Amino acid sequence: MAAPRTPSEIARETLKQLAARRLSPTPENYRALYDEIADTPSAPPFPAAPLRAITRVLPAQTPAQRRLLDQLENAIAEQSWALLQSTLVGYANLGLQGAAVATPAVREEVADGRTLPPRLTEMLARLVENALTAAGEDDARLLGMGQELVDRLRGPDPETAATERLLADLSHRLSFAAQDQAAVRASLLALLRLVFENIALLSTDDAWVQGQVEALLSASTPPLNLRRLDELEHRLKDVVFKQGEAKARLDQAQAQMRALLTTFIERLAELDASSSNYQGQLEQCAERISRATQLYDITPVLEEAVNAARAMALASRVTHGELQDQREHAEARHAEIDQLRQELDRASAQARHDPLTGSLNRKGLDEALAREMARSSRQETPLCVALLDLDNFKALNDRLGHATGDEALVHLAEVARQVLRPQDQLARYGGEEFVILLPDTEVEDGVRVMQRLQRELTKRYFLKDDERVLITFSAGVAQVREESDGPDALRRADQAMYLAKRSGKNRVVPA
Repeated sequence: MAAPRTPSEIARETLKQLAARRLSPTPENYRALYDEIADTPSAPPFPAAPLRAITRVLPAQTPAQRRLLDQLENAIAEQSWALLQSTLVGYANLGLQGAAVATPAVREEVADGRTLPPRLTEMLARLVENALTAAGEDDARLLGMGQELVDRLRGPDPETAATERLLADLSHRLSFAAQDQAAVRASLLALLRLVFENIALLSTDDAWVQGQVEALLSASTPPLNLRRLDELEHRLKDVVFKQGEAKARLDQAQAQMRALLTTFIERLAELDASSSNYQGQLEQCAERISRATQLYDITPVLEEAVNAARAMALASRVTHGELQDQREHAEARHAEIDQLRQELDRASAQARHDPLTGSLNRKGLDEALAREMARSSRQETPLCVALLDLDNFKALNDRLGHATGDEALVHLAEVARQVLRPQDQLARYGGEEFVILLPDTEVEDGVRVMQRLQRELTKRYFLKDDERVLITFSAGVAQVREESDGPDALRRADQAMYLAKRSGKNRVVPA
């Protein structure tokens, strides 16, 4: 049975088929061929981000409104179209129910089906505007239909029948726009990953490029969200800066190495030329000695030969000393180049991430916490921090070794990434301690998130040499009260974690 093809192989085959079939390289053609080759149709994306923006402006004053708002948030979290449809119908019915307590004239108009309640029309108008924003600006017809519906909803006495007809037409058109947007994003993402992979293939010996390509490939793996892209931007900026700084030093060291080698070769050439001159002088002395008939004639020749020998010996010693200095300098430069290469490797591998678990390190945590606190203050949404510490980690290291302890930390990080929401962020705080940022989360919900992670760890055993090793942790959860409360929230979460330890471990305690 043939091995399944990788996404990069499918992307390459798709590009080949586009050329072979002489099709225009449009996103629609690319997506159709990609799905045909992969034999797996692409699913349209769920507009979670625009819908979350809508939840922030929806009212939640009555029990019915709060119930529907919770239902809408559940539909977004589960990415359920059916639950979303049910919620919207509930909002529509809620508006009609509210009309029942209106004035007699309004009740009569609603009963006759001629107009809609003002509150419902405004909610529908906001919903349409947010949906059009998410759909983009490429479809002029869709924008026109949406604007017509918004104008009618906000106009005087919108008729129910006409509004319903416009809403149905817009919904039908919007479904096609959503599919097109999904196809465009999937095609662009596939082309982008193909570019990254080809860069990596062409630069197998370039550690700097390899480090950046790995980060880009990781960040371009669905599901995508603005937090991951923002984190990638900061990470790449840091990597590029460090690599540029080290690259400049490496280029300087290499230039110095070339200069040393040039000087070394010049000294060798000078030594060879001097030896040739001295050899010529000695040969002339030998010839004159062979022709001499008296000792008087030999004496000045011997003095000349001795002086030439002394000069040659002195020149050899000087040149030998210079060559020795050049060799020492060359060895020092070679060691510096090796050190710079190691620094570049470290800069590529870890900028704001822990190299063992792939989670944020302390620097990455500080930046992510600052961003989330600013966002929480700006949007007036809750933010929680959870600090967890593995139970009996020292005993695990002593019994199975430190390498196994590292594997246990990696296992915990992998399970956490699978269980947590996309907007939650995991950071290694030190040793066996981790911090989890929980945006849009109250303390009670944060406790439930950590308890769910505990349950998943009991289901997903960590295996070591076919031995099932149960990993548990104790955690504290604290809510960030204001924009400058980050360090204090971590301190309170740390105190709650120690209280969980003293209470018997494998517990979650709110601060």
